[in-house]
Amino acid sequence: MRFRILLILVLCATLPTFACAKDKKKKDKNQPKQEQVAEPKAEEPKDEVPVITDECVLNTSLFSESVKNKQYADALGPWKQVYENCPNYNKAIYNSGQKIIKWQISEAKTEEERTALKNQLMKLYDDRIKWFGDDPRYPKAYILGLKAVDYCDLFTEDETKATAYPWIKESVTTLGAYSQIPMIDLLADVSNRLYKSDPEKYDEQYVEDYQLATDLLTQISKDKTNENALAAKQYKDHIDQIFALSGAANCSKLDELYQPIVAANLENLETLSKVVMLYKRMGCTESDVYFAAAEASHKLSPTEGSAVGCAKMCLKKKEYDDAVRYFEQAVELADDDYDKADYLFNIALIYSVNASTYSKSRDFARQALKYNSGMGKCYLLIGRLYASSKPYANDAKGKILNKTVYWVAVDKFQQAKQIDPTCVEEANKLISTYSRHFPSKEERFDLPAEFNSGSFTVGGWIGETTRVR
Repeated sequence: MRFRILLILVLCATLPTFACAKDKKKKDKNQPKQEQVAEPKAEEPKDEVPVITDECVLNTSLFSESVKNKQYADALGPWKQVYENCPNYNKAIYNSGQKIIKWQISEAKTEEERTALKNQLMKLYDDRIKWFGDDPRYPKAYILGLKAVDYCDLFTEDETKATAYPWIKESVTTLGAYSQIPMIDLLADVSNRLYKSDPEKYDEQYVEDYQLATDLLTQISKDKTNENALAAKQYKDHIDQIFALSGAANCSKLDELYQPIVAANLENLETLSKVVMLYKRMGCTESDVYFAAAEASHKLSPTEGSAVGCAKMCLKKKEYDDAVRYFEQAVELADDDYDKADYLFNIALIYSVNASTYSKSRDFARQALKYNSGMGKCYLLIGRLYASSKPYANDAKGKILNKTVYWVAVDKFQQAKQIDPTCVEEANKLISTYSRHFPSKEERFDLPAEFNSGSFTVGGWIGETTRVR
């Protein structure tokens, strides 16, 4: 108490001087220079700016100290005086006001009182926007985000949170990757609520919001300098899961929504790129709408996504040479090593359909392993290539030697299950199948020169050494 009395006395002694100096400064500033003639200007009517009084300055100090000490009952009176008379004085009015009103809500005795206080809190944010919405650090978009969070927490009767949706959307759209991660998540959540309440009305909006949210979270998660990168990835995984379960991710539904959009935006790179990435994310890469967007996007500006889209389109049309060319472009344009490995594996698959290109298929599978050493399906593919080969002549000796390909094939199947748990079941089946076709003991006895050393190098394009079994 002694400290508060002393603080009031000191402020009262100094404030008149401050006020006079401020008034004098205001007069000097508004006084036209002698050599200039003030020309009359037509001004638009503006809200009258409240005068900041000495009492407001004093009461700001009082409520700020009380809020700091969580003495909200003591802060209420001084804060209310400043808020009502000098709402343009300081952002502290609004930062402290949030805490004071929330305290009042927790202390309210009736539902009517709580409702009035909740509405007062919403008005507090509107007033902050009015007087401080152009603040460079905490602009209108940031304030709208705060308002939306409190609305969603307090107005539990609004199940869809439809009232808060435009505030959240404006906040996230304006701030972009500078948005707080929970705010991006809130956009996806509220949009999902609206979609579930009326799928036909909100389907396009939900897909658009999902894409915006995941694009921003992906951008944040890939920024290694951002301390929230890991959290962004976790939130994105959560949003992906919710979207996948929503029903809006259905490929035919996406086609229905985006076919007219793509048709109307064949020269709009931004729109086309978003469509390509959305279809890729949803696994709808066999769609004609996806192909159309990818092809148009690739003509305007080749990207990883558009190259993959064009490659898949060529595969569907059985234009394999063009498919390889597009996948190679995708490898060059990709940043992620796992994506590079996937595109190279697709090229390996294309070359695996013809015996004359088996060696090319193996080359691309090996390249894929350089980018993803745990990609067991590359070894499964190479093993199958070996098992399908006949590097020796079709005479009596050659027929025995051709069975040696099963040794090196099984070697690859063993490697696959050692590095990739997802390949274990398939690898075991292949090992069981091809082990039955190894050269028999009698056949090995017939070719002592070839099989006596304990190791054997399979000839032809294979050229791999294995152990005799």
